[in-house]
Amino acid sequence: MWAYFIRRLIYSIPIMFGVALVVFTLFNLVGGDPAQMMVGKHATAERIAAVRAELGLDQPLIVQFGDYLKQIVTFDFGKSYTTREVIREKIWNGIWPTLSLSIPAFFITAFLSITIGLVVSYYRGRWIDRFSLVLFVLLMSLPGLAYILFGQYVLAHQLHLFPISGYSSEWPERINYLALPVLISVLLNLGSDIRFFRNSMIEEINQDYVRTARAKGLEEKWVYLKHVLKNSMIPVITYVVIQIPYLVLGSILLESFFSIPGIGGMTVDAVNNSDFPVLKAMTTVISLIYIITTLFTDILYRLVDPRMSLGKRG
Repeated sequence: MWAYFIRRLIYSIPIMFGVALVVFTLFNLVGGDPAQMMVGKHATAERIAAVRAELGLDQPLIVQFGDYLKQIVTFDFGKSYTTREVIREKIWNGIWPTLSLSIPAFFITAFLSITIGLVVSYYRGRWIDRFSLVLFVLLMSLPGLAYILFGQYVLAHQLHLFPISGYSSEWPERINYLALPVLISVLLNLGSDIRFFRNSMIEEINQDYVRTARAKGLEEKWVYLKHVLKNSMIPVITYVVIQIPYLVLGSILLESFFSIPGIGGMTVDAVNNSDFPVLKAMTTVISLIYIITTLFTDILYRLVDPRMSLGKRG
């Protein structure tokens, strides 16, 4: 296990280098001149040259790319073009509101979807399964904006069950502000997640080992709990873990409508203001998280199914 872990970490170095090269090329060669965007189109050539020198954009590209690699290693991406804040501090301050929203929603959605998926697959073909499928498709069909508007207008404004928007740094008040966006986030993802888990479990039900377990006289509920649930964990783990990077990026729509000062809102502001250092930092962070979660997924595969050989994977 440890040998595989170290080997995958070593493999991640060229992957991260390739990601850094692509990100640098997109933002420095395709994205336009940041200095021109900062000072405006009516600025003098002297002013543009001064800003380029201040940002280090007058250096050769190989030197700029080396500085970018150093930023990745030290996690020091300099300052924002627009706010002049230290980007590392901006990310650190914004990640906690985002995680306060996304982590509860993530675990609640995972627990409910796996549990309900197991139940409806157990009663497959019956009225509860057919009714659930219609409900899941309905949940998937409604746009996120519809959930937000219904929640803010009906639940918050009309019924006064939740605050309409806002955020607090204190935990008792923060829970009150986050309850509605967490509820909406769960509803947004619940339909598709349950449908995926249901289909994964039904696919396992049709395997030969399940028929063998039934032929041996094992009760149906134990067939599900001891065999179907365990063996359907591979696609479930893949589906759940691949969503972990979105915990950091957060729900941009929810953060915007509920005035949550998280990573999503910061990324939107960076896009609107062409704040390239912030965008490069966020792109790098998300890429690192994807690499880490991929490694974490493979290790979970081995824990769930010891028959899988880590030594023969990537």
